Amino acid sequence: MSATHAATQALTQFVPLAADFDKNKVTPGVLGFLVFAALAVGVWMLMKSMNRHMGRVNFEEAPDPAEAKSAAAPAAAPGADPKRS
Repeated sequence: MSATHAATQALTQFVPLAADFDKNKVTPGVLGFLVFAALAVGVWMLMKSMNRHMGRVNFEEAPDPAEAKSAAAPAAAPGADPKRS
C-alpha cells in the first residue's frame, strides 16, 4: 500500500464526519480555552515584568533650554522695560 493510497483512504474516512458538523454548534472547546488562558497569563507576566523594569528606571529630565536662558539672565529692575535692555 503506497503512502498516497493510505492518505486517500484516511481522508475518505473523515469526510463523513465533516458532513455531520453544524457550523452553529462548533465551539473552540477546551483546547481553545487553554490557548487563550496561556496567552492571557503570558501577557499578565509581561506587563508585571515591564512595570518592575520601569520602576527601576532613574530618569532625570534635561532642563528646557528656554528656561535655562531665562534663569541665567539677570532680573530686570522693577518698572524697567525688558524690551529696551
